[in-house]
Amino acid sequence: MNHESVEKNIGLMGVLIALVIAIGGLVEIVPLYFQGAGTHPAPGIKPYPALNLAGRDVYIREGCYVCHSQMIRPFRSETERYGPYSLAGESVYDHPFQFGSKRTGPDLARVGGRYSDDWHRVHLLNPRDVVPESVMPGYPWLAKNELSTALIQKKMTVLRTLGHPYSDEEIKAAPEDIKGKTEMDAMIAYLQVLGTAVKTTR
Repeated sequence: MNHESVEKNIGLMGVLIALVIAIGGLVEIVPLYFQGAGTHPAPGIKPYPALNLAGRDVYIREGCYVCHSQMIRPFRSETERYGPYSLAGESVYDHPFQFGSKRTGPDLARVGGRYSDDWHRVHLLNPRDVVPESVMPGYPWLAKNELSTALIQKKMTVLRTLGHPYSDEEIKAAPEDIKGKTEMDAMIAYLQVLGTAVKTTR
């Protein structure tokens, strides 16, 4: 079979492309299932408490991942700016993970504890009040929207089926943990925990 005959037969070309992608996927993905680093939590990594989990849902709903990655690559330019490079075991409890591929804004993998809660609050209300050159939109409605307690237990129960070690007590207490909190409270709680486990164990 020569190259020209493959290019002229679109069906054959499609089959060969699918075959190459399948082999490449197997070579890249299957070994990860046999490496503990990719399937077991890194030291200090725990599932998100109810408030942080709710904040993560707000983060995803508002599309923050479109402009902010959560994966520091193992390059000097990245580790000097953002901190230690990301490990697979850090994302074991992220469903879906928030790696991202675009950085209109900075990477947030190690943002936890870098700024105060008040800084985050002002930044979310109007980013230009703390970063004049920012192109990020404001999210003032997060301060007005109270978190719903209706689905938090169901979410945690589903995540437990995926391997998150939530206890019955944690699931039972979840509605009370987020009661009376705003979406902004939850978002800030989520941001403040990002990367903190790695900072204390590396």
